[in-house]
Amino acid sequence: MPTPRRTSLSLGLMALAVSTTATVVHASPAAASSSALRGNQAIAAPMVSAKGWGGAHFDCLRRLWTRESNWNHRAQNRSSGAYGIPQALPGGKMASAGRDWRTNPRTQIRWGLGYIKQRYGSPCGAWAHFRSHGWY
Repeated sequence: MPTPRRTSLSLGLMALAVSTTATVVHASPAAASSSALRGNQAIAAPMVSAKGWGGAHFDCLRRLWTRESNWNHRAQNRSSGAYGIPQALPGGKMASAGRDWRTNPRTQIRWGLGYIKQRYGSPCGAWAHFRSHGWY
């Protein structure tokens, strides 16, 4: 029986499917290497650890903020006005964490982690609420 012919497109799609379904699990956010976490997620990892939350909570946060803003510190929801990585509504609430809330991902993450701790107890609590209500 002849071997099916694979085009570069089908090989590329297979590689894409593999790369989008792979999940890397770390024992703690601090254990994640800088090559595994990039950009704003790499900024958030030690901040999550500093709150006493382990790797499972970082994974919940990663999922939550990927859905909310894709970790973009300049993300703005045109219909609601929510802003930044945590999609604060209104965005100006983040000024309590720093005057640079519009442009500094560290300030947004600090505010967002405080909000999550106060309202939901943990990132996994916020993620559970998001999954059941579609918002947090």
